[in-house]
Amino acid sequence: MDRDNAFNTVRNVGGRGLRIGVSELGGFRKFILRGNVVDLAVGIVIGAAFTSVVTAFVKDIITPLIPTTGNQSLATLAVPLLYGGGKLLVGDFVNAIISFLIVAAVIYFFVVRPVTALQDRFLPKKEPETPHTRDCPFCLSTVPLQATRCAYCTAQLPPADNAQVATAPPARS
Repeated sequence: MDRDNAFNTVRNVGGRGLRIGVSELGGFRKFILRGNVVDLAVGIVIGAAFTSVVTAFVKDIITPLIPTTGNQSLATLAVPLLYGGGKLLVGDFVNAIISFLIVAAVIYFFVVRPVTALQDRFLPKKEPETPHTRDCPFCLSTVPLQATRCAYCTAQLPPADNAQVATAPPARS
């Protein structure tokens, strides 16, 4: 009888543990299925594929068209180092710069500009908020717009529409 009781206790604890684990996976599932995460993952995969296509395009088509000295192409252009016998692979670096510029231009012209244009067209324009406060022209403290006296320096404030007219504090007697 003690053996059956122990088995039921372990089974109940295991069931609670399984339910707790499944509920945590539910939260993970909600996180993964958010539109932003899925869009980001798709964008990264497509970006990596596009980058490899652009790199191959630059390496195989653009670079051979750029003339260099001697019988070498831009891709094999290297500057020998004086010490150690190494080389600076200048051509490979130029290839990487050209690839980057092409990818950046494509992203700007085919992603950033259209998305900005869509946002400007369809998102509501925010109207500038009407101010609720103004600065006291005498002590430069922030006071409510309709205040007639400053709470800090007790100066008489001009009406709200003429707030910029007053430039000097009144003379004290």
